[in-house]
Amino acid sequence: MRNKINYSILLSAALLAATGCSKILDQDIQGSYTPGNYFTSDQNALLAVNAAYRPLTFNAGANNAIWVLGDVASDDAIKGGNEGDQADFDAVDKFNILTTNSAVEAVWKNYYNGVYLCNVVLDGVTADNKAVSDATRKSVVAQAKFLRAYYYFILTNAYGKIPLHLKVETAVEAQTPAKSQDSIYAQIEKDIQDAMPDLPLPGQEEFGRVTQGAAQALLAKTYLFHTSLANHYQLAAQTVAKVEALGYKLTNKYYDNFSAATKQNTEAILSVNHIAGTLGLGNELNAWFAPRSLNGYGFFYPTQSLVDNYEKATGGEVDPRLDYTLARSGHPYFETPFDASWTTTGYITKKMVQPLSEVGTSIKNVGTVNYEALRLADILLVKAEALNESGQSAAALAPLNAVRKRARESYLYDNTLPGFGTVPAGLLPDISTTDQAQLRDIIRKERRSELALEFQRFFDVVRYGKTYAEAALKPGAPAFNYDNNKWFPLPQSERDANPNLFK
Repeated sequence: MRNKINYSILLSAALLAATGCSKILDQDIQGSYTPGNYFTSDQNALLAVNAAYRPLTFNAGANNAIWVLGDVASDDAIKGGNEGDQADFDAVDKFNILTTNSAVEAVWKNYYNGVYLCNVVLDGVTADNKAVSDATRKSVVAQAKFLRAYYYFILTNAYGKIPLHLKVETAVEAQTPAKSQDSIYAQIEKDIQDAMPDLPLPGQEEFGRVTQGAAQALLAKTYLFHTSLANHYQLAAQTVAKVEALGYKLTNKYYDNFSAATKQNTEAILSVNHIAGTLGLGNELNAWFAPRSLNGYGFFYPTQSLVDNYEKATGGEVDPRLDYTLARSGHPYFETPFDASWTTTGYITKKMVQPLSEVGTSIKNVGTVNYEALRLADILLVKAEALNESGQSAAALAPLNAVRKRARESYLYDNTLPGFGTVPAGLLPDISTTDQAQLRDIIRKERRSELALEFQRFFDVVRYGKTYAEAALKPGAPAFNYDNNKWFPLPQSERDANPNLFK
């Protein structure tokens, strides 16, 4: 078994991270460290890059609120919980979003803090710093560039035009205008390509660290989103082929991607590692999403619209991904009978949550389920979409049908499913149409089922365009207006700190 990267930050790195101000433009952060007084050894360089991984984690459900922007804003989930509890999250659900909205502020703060921590590494571990070995320098620089690219990918998809910071800056230097999304995507692509040669191949890394596979996967997704780039669909498909060549395999059981027992699996490309036993290192969403009667906070209820997206077999058997993803009447919530009083929609999420036998009620905020930030099924569906949109609809069938095959064949590998050993007739059959418009709808529907409640739906809905987005979101949120709401507002803290933001 590969070693695990521990995201804990030892004292010196904790002090380093603490210099990353909560509003990165509020104070002069130059001088809070210098290469000479911190980057004096390989050990310190590694501690610094470890700190840069921390914003990936869900150790605080209110701080890394991408689940709110990615899914509560979509047609897949509502905020849930008690009326008035986390009212700003409910405002996102209804698209009554002020610039002071706490979820909008939290995502901005979390991922720009990640950018800052990456820039600390990149400024400190330079070629002329002889205190850090060449091998360590190359490794930590590559990791920091990938992580910066990932954080900017989240930020620009959430907010559109945003400031671009590529070094540790003074408060005055950081007061720069927001750049176009095209410029941000171009920088993401450059960072990934710069990082690629010095990242390890999959299987050669400490579990949880980035690899060439993660870099290729993020690059493929960036190309898919970078619609102004010439041949972006062809580039996305070609890059996915490079991911596939690295040996990743879909797991036999879909749920292996969401179980603490199987977090090191063949499908995981970038796995955000949550660690048991210590507050601040575990998965706090385990508590946020669990029912209140089981010592959770009772947030994040799946919608009927999401449930209706799942296909059924000839005899009425449902796509098994539905019951892996959420609990519903007549089906257990892990080891506990489902209780309709838990939820106002009739459903409660199971992803990012663990049974009480694994994480008891007294320690629910230190869950150990990982977040699969990048996994193979996602990337195969990127390929299917890219091929179809570039006029290669027949070629798009193979990656699409691979994802569908794994889903239906859960019946051959999971003995807890009723009728185990036999795939129900007519369940998730291979797709054969090569009509581009029909296949487009099928791929979008498949992506929704496969990636449900993994904090990506809203960004896909926006990417599909105004007609699709308003049809999907207006039934649940009449206030949604594509032109006004495709990006979240830049937070008030940034507006106050940066007078040049909109110049």
